[in-house]
Amino acid sequence: MANYIMAMATTIQISNQLMDRLKTMKLSEKESYEDIIWDLVEDHMELSEETKRNIAEAQKQIAKGKFYTHEQVKKELGL
Repeated sequence: MANYIMAMATTIQISNQLMDRLKTMKLSEKESYEDIIWDLVEDHMELSEETKRNIAEAQKQIAKGKFYTHEQVKKELGL
């Protein structure tokens, strides 16, 4: 049996498994399923300009050989 989520504009059909998953993602009882879905959508939207700049800078550092490997970091941290 599927659950239905009612919205102002439309109704969508989702599985019970997805409904249970959405319930676990709620930060509070008052948080709507629409809020949860928007949070998920926003996570997949275009990167911010600051993030793009940070990625470009990291790529330049890697190209110059200015980076630490995972093993180097673990060794330095004593892990």
